[in-house]
Amino acid sequence: MREELLSILERNSRIPFDELAVLLGKSEEEVMNELNALEAEGVICGYHTLIDWEKTSLEKVNALIEVRVTPQRGQGFDKIAERIYNYPEVRAVYLISGGYDLLITLEEKSLKEISRFVTEKLSTLDSVLSTATHFILKKYKDHGTILDKKHADEREIITP
Repeated sequence: MREELLSILERNSRIPFDELAVLLGKSEEEVMNELNALEAEGVICGYHTLIDWEKTSLEKVNALIEVRVTPQRGQGFDKIAERIYNYPEVRAVYLISGGYDLLITLEEKSLKEISRFVTEKLSTLDSVLSTATHFILKKYKDHGTILDKKHADEREIITP
């Protein structure tokens, strides 16, 4: 039940408990108990809403920043990752393979603020060797959801 429950919630965290119970073939109480257990164990870490900010009047700039660091003795990449993810503008930090060690997703109001974060905060950390910044120009799909859905032309075809 756990994996199926998690898969359903990952696609739609707002699904009502009675619908979850029907989909899983369990009682609402069993579903609620399982959800509480998953939250207590830290398997479910939070519930989020996916927003297409391009369809609002609020300006946001998103960037992906690759970071090459020197891992700290006895702590590897964890300590530097923790320092980075504690900045409020940082949305995510990942340990990655390849030419860089960490990938940071950042959200700010302007390109200038992203640049300021990289030069004044990130580059000044002792363990940071180099960075590469990539700006997200348009999101087509995010968290498994297509944002740029094409609508079929529903107009009636009239021929002479």
